[in-house]
Formats: sequence, C-alpha cells, structure tokens
Amino acid sequence: MHVGCGTSFHAAQTGGFAMQGLEAVLQPPEADTMVLVSHEGETKLTLEAARAFSGPKWLVTGKAEGPIAELCDEVVVCTPALEQSFCHTASYTCAVAAIAAVHGADVSALPGRVGEALAGERFPVTAHERFVIAGAGRDWPTAQEAALKLREGVFVAAEAWETEQLLHGPLAAVDETVRCFVLEGEGRAAERARGAVGALEALGCDVVLVPTEHPVVDIVRFQLLTLDLAEARGIDPDLIRRDDERWKRAAAAHG
Repeated sequence: MHVGCGTSFHAAQTGGFAMQGLEAVLQPPEADTMVLVSHEGETKLTLEAARAFSGPKWLVTGKAEGPIAELCDEVVVCTPALEQSFCHTASYTCAVAAIAAVHGADVSALPGRVGEALAGERFPVTAHERFVIAGAGRDWPTAQEAALKLREGVFVAAEAWETEQLLHGPLAAVDETVRCFVLEGEGRAAERARGAVGALEALGCDVVLVPTEHPVVDIVRFQLLTLDLAEARGIDPDLIRRDDERWKRAAAAHG
C-alpha cells in the first residue's frame, strides 16, 4: 500500500491502494509493505505513518537521507535534486514514474512522451475563476493533481471529482461560469466520461474531453495550463502565496 500527503498522495494513488498520511496514522493498514512518498523526505504525517507501520517500508523521495528514510528498508531517489518550486511538478512526474518502475512497469517511453506533451497543443487561457476536473480509475489521481496545481499556482476555485460522483449531486453547483475538463480514460470509464461531457454541455459549461494514456504524461497539459494562467494574471506560481504574511501564518498555524 502507498502513503503520502498533498501532491505526494496523488502520486501514491497511481500505484494502487493508497492512504493519506493522517488516515494511515489513525488506522495503520494491514499490508505486506508500505510505500511512502515524500519529496523532501520529512513530511510530518507521512513520517508518523511510517512510525505507526510495523512492516517493511520503501520511500520514494527526492533525497537519500532524512527522518523517513531512516525508518525505511529501501529508498528510491527519483529526482536529481530537490524541486525549488512549492508548486511541485517535476517531482510529481518523477515520483509517479518511480512508483510505476517499482511495480515492474516499463517506463522507458515516458520521457519521450512527456517531451511530446510539452511541445504539443496547450489548453487555451481563459478568465474563468471556477474549474472542475473529473476522472475515473487511473485518471482519478491526475484529476486531483490538476485541481491542486490550479489552486496552488493560480488561486482559482478548482475542484476534482470522480466522474461518476460528479453526476450524483455536484452538478447542482455547476453552471456556465465553470470551466470543465473530463479525463476520458478507456472502456466503461470513457463511456461515463462522455456522459459527463454531455451533462456539462447541457449546463452551458466550457468543457473539454481530454484523452489520456498515463498519469506521467496526462498531467503535463494541466501543469502548462497553470503556468500559462499564472503568466496571464501576473502571478508567480512557484510561491503558492508563501510570499504573503497571511499564508505564512496559516502554514505555521497548522504545524
């Protein structure tokens, strides 16, 4: 099972069954091995989860040494250096690729596919203040991470919904002012994604059905959208408001 907080929790989910750090502390899972994801290797609740779990532990991280690494049997360093931006992007894609590799997947094609995504078509810049990103199955972590990037980097009200959950109540709070992205997926997920697009179009939303292939690749267009929106609005997305005393106090308050 996999554990993380924030962006690392979204990366953890790409490996299969995952728990947010606090939940793993409150109810340590019954599992053979715990894979912890923490870019700096010292996330407070991820560390507590590691201490609460008695079995073998692996860490996917950005540095070899740290308090979580000290508790782990194996440490996988997946970035050449710690990411300096608070709005983590490269560290997320590297962690997702590392988790896939740990599970035995062939990740050799991913760098090329990411390069193509970086050079490919970008989502247009708009003035929307509300966003919905929906996805199911393998795309659910991508939907959550996309919403988080938009919230962190551009300060907009972005929400992630599991595709089917979106269709059971939340549409009451969605109208033509909301910009929507539905991650297509495959098979039954794609069928429900197309149904969600139809519902959102009926509400007058600006909605895009987004083809998907792999979480490492699929997040790139949303990372670029965050960058483009931030540039258009004169925002530094790297700081996630850590340059504002109110947000500094908020970060200090939760410990």
